[in-house]
Amino acid sequence: MKRLLALTALLLLAACSKITAENYQKVKSGMSRAEVVAILGEPTQSDAGSLLGIEAESASWQNGKLAISGQFVNGKLLTHTMQQQ
Repeated sequence: MKRLLALTALLLLAACSKITAENYQKVKSGMSRAEVVAILGEPTQSDAGSLLGIEAESASWQNGKLAISGQFVNGKLLTHTMQQQ
């Protein structure tokens, strides 16, 4: 019974993922990080750093075979890509 509940919960989470091609189309360069997170959810992976007052972050979102990546500079989305694996 516990396995069935765990499997059901996992399937529901996958079905409710914000990481979709439709949501990728909503993301536009110049958006704030908060706006992108509101659309895609928190990144699956993120690396950030700063140099001479410029803050940069490379973030990625993964859902099964769909991967979305974005590069932020000073909290604004500079570029983003989507790949289906």
